Amino acid sequence: MIWVAVFPTLTVLNLLLRGLLDETPIIVRTFVLASVAVPIVIYGLMPPLQRLRGYVLDRART
Repeated sequence: MIWVAVFPTLTVLNLLLRGLLDETPIIVRTFVLASVAVPIVIYGLMPPLQRLRGYVLDRART
């Protein structure tokens, strides 16, 4: 479930910020991407994914 949220988020952020971060060192680029991606994943994507998982598991039990 984490990979379902993290991989697309990092891919989209890489595409969106590519022009801004092209000339920056890899450590700075990684810091910026992680600083933006972690809140998006934790607060934006994981709650709906966890609800969806609960729904799917409930449906599988019945």
